[in-house]
Amino acid sequence: MCDGWEPIVSGRCIKSVRAQGEVLEGGRVVDEGAVIARVRAGEPEAYAELVRAFTGIALRAAKALGAGSDAEDVVQQAFFKAYCSLARFRDGSAFRPWLLSIVANETRNTVRSAVRQRSVVGREAALAEAEPLIPESADPAVAALEDERRAALLAALDLLSDDHRLVVTYRYLLEMDEAETAQALGWPRGTVKSRLNRALRKLGQLLPGEGGGGHE
Repeated sequence: MCDGWEPIVSGRCIKSVRAQGEVLEGGRVVDEGAVIARVRAGEPEAYAELVRAFTGIALRAAKALGAGSDAEDVVQQAFFKAYCSLARFRDGSAFRPWLLSIVANETRNTVRSAVRQRSVVGREAALAEAEPLIPESADPAVAALEDERRAALLAALDLLSDDHRLVVTYRYLLEMDEAETAQALGWPRGTVKSRLNRALRKLGQLLPGEGGGGHE
């Protein structure tokens, strides 16, 4: 299944599609099922369409989960593993959450010893690439306050358990809906909902001014 992959995963190829992937991210620009069927039928070059569409979100996921400077390597390896596993991909499923579950696993495997040290910086980068939290026209004082709140949020995220940090990252930093989060994490939707609720309550206790739990 991995024959023909090398031209797709070259560093030059990945970098050449990154900007396009970021532009395309957020809309269905490819027929995922059709592309996967073409790859399975012996047209490996068709996989580049999925790489173009999902490189941006995969990089954001790797950074948000703590990959730091290893994010590009993590994403390249995740695309390679996804390609080699397409025979096991369930027809009718969404490709994005399935890919991001591989990104999450690869991130843990690659930077396990450094995740805690890099996580805040990585999440800061992921948030910076997301939609702006405040408009450019906002009052500078409001902007400064928002920056402080974001820094506090990132620090609080790092104090959560792994499961709680994961569910908040997927639902809010990566803007995935409940069904996609469940698929990406391999959890029932009820588990996603209950762990997200607990994670948000914990964040409320950790953040200054949110429920009075920010200070001991």
